[in-house]
Amino acid sequence: KEEEAALELPSEFNSLVGSNTAFSSLAARRYLRDRAVTKSDIQKYMIGFCNEGKYKGYLVVPSFNMSGNVNFFIARNYAGAWRNYMNPRVPKSKIIFNELFLDFYQEITVVEGVFDAIKAGNNSVPLLGSTLSEESKLFQKIALYDTPVYLALDYDAEAKSIRMIKKLLNYGIEVYKVDTTGFKDVGEMTKEQFNIRKQNAMPMTQESILLYEVMSV
Repeated sequence: KEEEAALELPSEFNSLVGSNTAFSSLAARRYLRDRAVTKSDIQKYMIGFCNEGKYKGYLVVPSFNMSGNVNFFIARNYAGAWRNYMNPRVPKSKIIFNELFLDFYQEITVVEGVFDAIKAGNNSVPLLGSTLSEESKLFQKIALYDTPVYLALDYDAEAKSIRMIKKLLNYGIEVYKVDTTGFKDVGEMTKEQFNIRKQNAMPMTQESILLYEVMSV
């Protein structure tokens, strides 16, 4: 079994969990509040921020592997910098974000970003790359456990969604497509809105794929 190398969080990382009301954290908290990220979400995802150093002005959401070690983190700018994301240089195909908290014996929701995963709720995982390749650890674990997948990508990623669904169906995976039209991404939805969309997700088959492709011509 290949062991993942542990990764250090930025040395300037400050946790937002608890009653930290320092002035330096107000802008970070405001950004999260504007995205309807709750205190319980902050605690669950152990969200923090950096107020100095390389990641100054960035929220930091850590990821934990099955050993409980940090294996990745998402750094999202909240202070208006030109670069929205600045993440560590780690082979993303080798990482399952927050694998420690996922149950592959239960249905899993695959989304694009970490804030989408927060809105999608328990057993949700963000893609760390632009697609879900067969070589990725996430795809291989889904195939190994025969995990049903709810796919909820951004509304403008229809072609990408169909490619992923085809791959999953080829491995006999049960796939449902969550409709995200009307929103820029899952992160724009409330949790209640997403749950309704998920409950009405369309079961995907080879036949429904053909129908999507005909309609898109």
